Amino acid sequence: MSAGDSAHLSGYRLVWIFVMFDLPVGTKKEMRDATKFREFLLDEGFEMSQFSVYARFCNGKDVFERNLRRIETNLPEKGEVHVLTFTDRQYEAVVRFSSQRRQKSRKNPDQLAMF
Repeated sequence: MSAGDSAHLSGYRLVWIFVMFDLPVGTKKEMRDATKFREFLLDEGFEMSQFSVYARFCNGKDVFERNLRRIETNLPEKGEVHVLTFTDRQYEAVVRFSSQRRQKSRKNPDQLAMF
C-alpha cells in the first residue's frame, strides 16, 4: 500500500452512514411503504442498528453521495428521514450499552481491510 493509499483509507475519510426515520404506519399503504423502505435499506447494504435506525460503512464522500442519491430516490411518500454521517474515528468513540452493559466499540467491516 502506498502512502497515498493509506491517506485515502484514513479513519477520517472512511464514514458510517446512519439513516434514521419515523414513518407513519396507520394504513396498509403506509405499512407497505415503511416495509419497502426498510427492505430497500437492507438491499443497499445497511444493517439495522435499532428498529428505525440503519447503518452502513462506506469508503469516502463519493460513495456517501451515491448512497444519499439512492436513498432520496427511494423515500416513502410520508414521514421523516434523517441521514447522518460519522467518520470511522468518530464512530469508534460511540459508547454503546446493551442490557445495561457497556459494549466494545465497533470496528469497520473486515472486507475493507483487504484493500
